[in-house]
Amino acid sequence: MKYDFTSILDRHGKDSMAADQLPPPGNEKGWKIKEGFTRIPMWVADMNFPVAPSVTKALTERISHPSYGYFTPRDAYYEAIIRWQRERNKVAELPREAIGYENGVLGGIVSALHTLCSQGDAVLIHTPAYIGFTNILTNNGYKSVHSPLKLDGNGVWRMDYGDMEEKIKRHHIHAAIFCSPHNPSGRVWERWEIERAMEIFKENDVYVISDEIWSDLILEGHRHIPTQSVSEDAKMRTVAMYAPTKTFSLAGLIGSYHIIYNPYLRDRIRKESSLCHYNEVNVLSMHSLIGAYAPEGQEWVEELCQVLTRNVNYACAYIEKHFEGVSLAKPQGTYMLFLDCTRWCKNHQKTLDDLLEAGTGVGVVWQDGRPFFGDCHIRMNLALPFSMVEDAFERLREYVFCK
Repeated sequence: MKYDFTSILDRHGKDSMAADQLPPPGNEKGWKIKEGFTRIPMWVADMNFPVAPSVTKALTERISHPSYGYFTPRDAYYEAIIRWQRERNKVAELPREAIGYENGVLGGIVSALHTLCSQGDAVLIHTPAYIGFTNILTNNGYKSVHSPLKLDGNGVWRMDYGDMEEKIKRHHIHAAIFCSPHNPSGRVWERWEIERAMEIFKENDVYVISDEIWSDLILEGHRHIPTQSVSEDAKMRTVAMYAPTKTFSLAGLIGSYHIIYNPYLRDRIRKESSLCHYNEVNVLSMHSLIGAYAPEGQEWVEELCQVLTRNVNYACAYIEKHFEGVSLAKPQGTYMLFLDCTRWCKNHQKTLDDLLEAGTGVGVVWQDGRPFFGDCHIRMNLALPFSMVEDAFERLREYVFCK
């Protein structure tokens, strides 16, 4: 490969949550990594690869000029987004005015909800669900109504359209958060699935906030379909959220953007986003996006997706062979696994905390799936060099799932 996805980064002491912290409940209960085991960070959803060279180049060039004062976003920022959406997502016509900056996807979702809803309103989300969705709904006075995804006979997560429609009607719902690709399941929705969901939303006058932050991280054999692309009504009914931060591991620099074609929604959401007087692009965030969305950045992402596909294929095969009682639906996008450990824990008379602590003890720092509405689930990050993925699963086989 042209780019470096094999070097093991020492992130300790470099402002990294993944490298320097334990996730709850381990940090609350004082769990420790045992002596003799190195840390393998497999929890918070950022990557353990060197950043794309085009990002480093863009930032270095900008930092070399010793002035960081007030500015307005340059044309190259919007041109990079338009080119990226055209080349990766086949968006033929994206007007500049449809693009708006957001400090983060979650903040953008809140601004959209404040525009579309009143506090106390119910909002539809699919479960399992990203913990960020449930937190922002609760913190901002909205009610979460859950429509559980269902595993079909082939072990693929599917939306339950009947359940969605029944809950929309019963709770008088007029806003939904749609995650595409879905986190934490890793589902990459097919066009017909999105079309059917959007038909239900149209029939029931539901506006859609589509979180598409994972849309670049698609595993081989699958393709992302932008929610706004499935119909003219979907285009005007949907607020789409994107960011280079997940794709290029730039979360520490902040910076996302929305795409809103509907001018009425766009004006109102931008007004809502502006009320804090703190939703403005950072000059280095702007240049990091320009560097990330350069042709070299796109080439880097193509190689990244090959690396992630290999890691996912290896991990799923290993789990099936060695971890009896652990099941999962193989992800089609993202770099996260969502392990169902219900049978394993029952067969071995262990709690999920027992399992989480055992993995942490041997340096496999993974994440409690219960906040994502997985009753006995563990969430695992596979965005690491393959040698670290191998090491992690061998440790789990030898020290954790052997019991």
